[in-house]
Amino acid sequence: MSTTTPTTSPTSPEPTERPEDSSTGLVHKPAASMGLRIMATQGLQQFPEALRKLDPRHMWRSPVMFLVELGSLTTTVIAILDPSTFAVSLAIWLWLTVIFGNLAEAVAEGRGKAQAASLRATRSDTVARLLDDSGAETEVPSTQLKVGDRVVVEAGQVIPGDGDIIEGVASVDESAITGESAPVIREAGGDRSAVTGGTKVLSDRIVVKITAAAGESFLDKMISLVEGTSRRKTPNEIALSILLVSLTLVFVAAVATLAPMASYAGAPQELVVLIALLVCLIPTTIGALLSAIGIAGMDRLVRVNVLAMSGRAVEAAGDVSTLLLDKTGTITYGNRQASEFLPAPGTSPQELRDAARLSSLADQTPEGRSIVELALTQGANDGDLPRGAAFVKFTAQTRMSGVDLADGTQIRKGAGSAIAGWLGSNPDPEVSDAIDGISRTGGTPLIIGLKDAAGRTTVLGVVHLKDVVKQGMTERFAELRSMGIRTVMITGDNALTARAIAEEAGVDDFLAEATPEDKMDYIRKEQAGGRLVAMTGDGTNDAPALAAADVGVAMNSGTAAAKEAGNMVDLDSDPTKLIDIVEIGKQLLITRGALTTFSIANDIAKYFAIIPAMFVAAYPSLEGLNVMGLATPQSAILSAVIFNALIIVALIPLALRGVRFRAAAATDVLRRNMLIFGLGGVVVPFIGIKLIDLLVSTIPGIG
Repeated sequence: MSTTTPTTSPTSPEPTERPEDSSTGLVHKPAASMGLRIMATQGLQQFPEALRKLDPRHMWRSPVMFLVELGSLTTTVIAILDPSTFAVSLAIWLWLTVIFGNLAEAVAEGRGKAQAASLRATRSDTVARLLDDSGAETEVPSTQLKVGDRVVVEAGQVIPGDGDIIEGVASVDESAITGESAPVIREAGGDRSAVTGGTKVLSDRIVVKITAAAGESFLDKMISLVEGTSRRKTPNEIALSILLVSLTLVFVAAVATLAPMASYAGAPQELVVLIALLVCLIPTTIGALLSAIGIAGMDRLVRVNVLAMSGRAVEAAGDVSTLLLDKTGTITYGNRQASEFLPAPGTSPQELRDAARLSSLADQTPEGRSIVELALTQGANDGDLPRGAAFVKFTAQTRMSGVDLADGTQIRKGAGSAIAGWLGSNPDPEVSDAIDGISRTGGTPLIIGLKDAAGRTTVLGVVHLKDVVKQGMTERFAELRSMGIRTVMITGDNALTARAIAEEAGVDDFLAEATPEDKMDYIRKEQAGGRLVAMTGDGTNDAPALAAADVGVAMNSGTAAAKEAGNMVDLDSDPTKLIDIVEIGKQLLITRGALTTFSIANDIAKYFAIIPAMFVAAYPSLEGLNVMGLATPQSAILSAVIFNALIIVALIPLALRGVRFRAAAATDVLRRNMLIFGLGGVVVPFIGIKLIDLLVSTIPGIG
């Protein structure tokens, strides 16, 4: 599965941060080193914010880190009352543990605030031309607009608020929101009527009905989300927090019980040692990084121009098992394109090719242009324009286009019935068989007919038009299938056409001649089987299904009803973005699981560092458990505490960037995580604590 690469836009200020090559999955060293430099710079910038987060009113939201802060405060008091190198060192590193945990969250939030500042730069208070019931205009500040107000916007003016076009059609520059420089067409009466406040009208005049009050626009929602001000813990995050609190309570009880047992055994322990043991045993690593992982997941969505209304939607995307995808514009290019020329008996392929090209030069529809392009790829001469020729444009009434040559010859291209009426006869059986064959495969046949100067008529052959499946879609669907995700194509085509496209694209199922009710029924049936469903849509008729789906991605170009019904909005209006959203959701879940595995696994080394150090004086035989060969009990305890703090800093980049996603079955992902993060979580602390001990043991009063 290719890695999603952020576009350069106001919502993605650091396009170089993701170091992975989208085609190879390799990490380029220059990009990786640049990412580390950016991370270091962000860490220094956000360090004051990490200190401000030491406020207990903030810390209590993370019970694990709040307990570490209480331990740090207690150790500090002890170090002041009974100073020693060991106690002071412990106090310093315990405080650093808390600060480093806050730093992870601060850096994640700092990225969002940088994006929000960029977004605010695109938002300005504009003067709106408000229409009253009589049609008279009044200029008012955009901040005073209410839902239902109608405003006039002309070429060169900024749209004052989110709304739907109710009159007119215009070319709109949406680069301030999407980062794409190419203008888009927005018009009344269709599924592309929605406009966003802050974008600019480039041509014509439109009347917009405001659908969002000031402060509640999609731009305002995006700003609050990327800043983290409206972020709430997701269900999975809450569940993991409960698990972490439960583990913490277990270790608190264990350490509290250990104190009297140690005294009874003749090896009483200092309070600072018990605090150090507790901090090292509770899941501080994942407790410190949990919030940053969630914020970074939202951040990655924003960087691909997707606005998620909640973190719940991001998590649901990671658990999706059924994808409903529109055929047109998602799986196919959306316009039927010429795929082959089928000459009639007695007509050469070159003759049909050239006749098809000449008869399509005046047809400016996508189908007509595709016929010209196919003819050129098969060797037609682009400069071959007969003198004195009169070209006949395609119209919906005639359903034909063509050319009248100077010698009286006429060539026409069009639908079968239109050409038959023009020729005054039906095509030969061989041509009819070709037409039927194209129709059975879901294609569209166009007939090329000729009348010579004497009035004799001939059918030269047939052009096969077909929905062209986008390049790479088959491979992407295969990768989704390997992950256990089922793909379903939704189309209004008949079942025959739908089946042909579905087989070519490689989707698992299709829903033909789909109505809004059909979509709803399909979603409910999937959900009744315990599966999470995601779908895209842009029209008012898609709103019920978008609301029913677990992940409903509405196109920004769609109607306000669709955007209100969905729980995500794609600002680029790219239906294929749904596949990228699923990847980001899975990456979020994989990252959280991987770092949780690592956090729990790295406690093993701390047992071998601290437990022998605490009781070796009373039980010398415990020296055999000192497998790392740590210098002294004090250096062993301090080394474990230092490693516990430093590993948080080391994992911040991974928490923010996310564990690289690879399309694979759940069992393969679990096996990979256990090998890398489970085994790594066991081995790395042994090496790290030993290296730290070599340095710490040189400190007077410790070694």
